[in-house]
Amino acid sequence: MIVDVLRHANAEALAEDAAARTITTLVGRVVDAGEAHLCLTGGGIGTAVLAAIGRSPSVDAVDWTRVHVWWGDERFLPAGDEERNDTGAWSALLDGIAIPRENVHSMPTPVECHDDVDAGAALYADILQQHASRDGDPAVPSMDILMLGIGPDAHVASLFPEHPAVHDQRTVVGVHGSPKPPPLRISLTFRSIQAAQQVWVLASGAEKAEAVRLALTPQAGEFQVPAAGARGLQRTLFMIDEAAASALPGDFGRPSA
Repeated sequence: MIVDVLRHANAEALAEDAAARTITTLVGRVVDAGEAHLCLTGGGIGTAVLAAIGRSPSVDAVDWTRVHVWWGDERFLPAGDEERNDTGAWSALLDGIAIPRENVHSMPTPVECHDDVDAGAALYADILQQHASRDGDPAVPSMDILMLGIGPDAHVASLFPEHPAVHDQRTVVGVHGSPKPPPLRISLTFRSIQAAQQVWVLASGAEKAEAVRLALTPQAGEFQVPAAGARGLQRTLFMIDEAAASALPGDFGRPSA
């Protein structure tokens, strides 16, 4: 499978490019299919992309009433907690667009599932199944864009190297003992990630450089390097800034247009 690597001068250029590509993709998908599914990531660069979408002059070209928003993972914390990915997404984008709240599918909070992270994962799996693609995996929608950050250890979503969740065959999993706090999380699995039409891995900063290099090494296995398993059905796009590309050969990938 071909992986496309786009290099950007800095994090700001990366966020602006990802925002423009998101808007274009969503507009086209709504026209073609009547609805679109967008899966978000958190972290600094993920939030920066959402903010760039929100300030784009083209943001209203998207019929947001026909867009469903999902998350690749979430910290198992109370609603509104500053550490939750959905909290940052509401502030950066969702509060400023005309998207119905029922189209925003946040991962469950402890209150919603009696403090049971595995029950929360099962609940999110049920919601995914309700929106499953007709001609794809019957348990999960095929996301038109699924964004992922990448950690310095090459984790994506909350799939960490050598953790059991990497091998889980369900669509969503409760993560216990995360090496990155907090210890309890909910995450999509590779089954859900690899059902997406497009998977975009966003990486900014020199601390991500080695993880990016490993993720793009053909021999890498997803158990040790989870980002190596971040692949989409139609397209896999690594959008990285020059700092995150610093461990790659200078001619690896191509400059963003």
